[in-house]
Amino acid sequence: MQPKTSRRNFVKLAGAAAGAVALHPAMAPGVASAAAIRPGAVKPGRVPPYRVGKWLPSDQAFLDRWLAKQLQAVRENPQPLQPVVQEFQDLIESDAELFMYFHQMFEELPRSAQFLTTPTGDPQVRDYKEMLALISAILTTAPEFNKTGLVGFPINAILDWPMGTEGGFAAFLNDKVNAQLKKILNAWAVFLTSPASAYVLSDDPESGWFGRDAMAAMPGFADTFQCEPGQPHYGFTTWDDFFTRQFRDGQRPIAAPEDNGVIVNACESAPYKLATDVKFADQFWIKGQPYSLRHMLAGDPVAEQFVGGTIYQAFLSALSYHRWHSPVSGTIVKAEVIDGSYYSETPGEGFDPAAPNESQGYITGVAARGLILIEADDPRIGLMGFLSVGMAEVSTNDIRVYVGQHVNKGDETGMFHFGGSTHCLIFRPGVDLEFDLHGQEPGLESSNIPINARIANVKG
Repeated sequence: MQPKTSRRNFVKLAGAAAGAVALHPAMAPGVASAAAIRPGAVKPGRVPPYRVGKWLPSDQAFLDRWLAKQLQAVRENPQPLQPVVQEFQDLIESDAELFMYFHQMFEELPRSAQFLTTPTGDPQVRDYKEMLALISAILTTAPEFNKTGLVGFPINAILDWPMGTEGGFAAFLNDKVNAQLKKILNAWAVFLTSPASAYVLSDDPESGWFGRDAMAAMPGFADTFQCEPGQPHYGFTTWDDFFTRQFRDGQRPIAAPEDNGVIVNACESAPYKLATDVKFADQFWIKGQPYSLRHMLAGDPVAEQFVGGTIYQAFLSALSYHRWHSPVSGTIVKAEVIDGSYYSETPGEGFDPAAPNESQGYITGVAARGLILIEADDPRIGLMGFLSVGMAEVSTNDIRVYVGQHVNKGDETGMFHFGGSTHCLIFRPGVDLEFDLHGQEPGLESSNIPINARIANVKG
């Protein structure tokens, strides 16, 4: 059986790839409301302690300097756009609605100092043509390491402020825009799976993934992960090969392998949210971002079975392990990739640089994601769901199991490629669970729980 793979995704989030825009009719009032995302709706003095999962720098000034450096390069040495990016420019300029949106998203930026970061007093990215030139340049680069903050979401960094405008919100929920973004991101994926992308897997002390600073951030790397330190690039052939690296045998033992009532962590991830009595449909885009089962499961009738149940969500780190394992032993009854979104943020966040942090719940209903339904061997659990959600740039939900397959707790079920990620475990009502979050409260300041470690057990 061929594994199911789909490229995509978010981090300020979303968009709506072909077909996915149908998930958003209830959001129309929010799009029209200037109060929701009005220019100037900045939360004064709010500086996020970090960007979730460390995919973007915690230091906004560092991100500004990074972007200024990229801009200087494309301004001093302009190059023809990559063909797929030229297609995007042609689309913008030939479609009246998109032409308007891509002008508005820059014109609507406030003129306050927070947004005027160039010596001339203009926003760093001045218009859609500069935006496209930057995107084109990125398609032949791979993420470098930086101890101040990995710019693992470079396209998101380019769009950081324009996404918070009314024009930006409308543009990045447009199905034609997202269809083209999918092509662009797939083109970047081709580079990231080629040997040319391995140039960042060097021992450069500051920017190399095996240099001094990176090794300090990933202590014990060679003992933890399968690699060959004596070979070029530690034996990895491409950026993606490195990103999807595997643990050495014995590094992540499976908790209580013979006890089907013990549920293990499906990803190496930090607890984000634990919700009970979840609804069939809810306003997932509002502050608090309640889960909306109908949209999370893309209209699948099975959503009805989980109404009133429990959802556990956790996020992965840029420096972590990006494969998924089965949280329970059972039989796969559904394995499906759901097309979704790219670059949109929750409308209530305005021009808040912390909006990626605040959009974790929102993306479960709009971003590209993978749905695996498992009929657990333990009848007290019964049918449960695993939902992988790609976060930004070229995240791919790569499902490696098929309907009818029996999996044991801890077996690999798939992986993320290229970008950040979050995931949910979905349980039916009546499943009496006792969660073990290893002494932590769910939230953005939580730390990774090892994959295969106990996170819950069935009571009774």
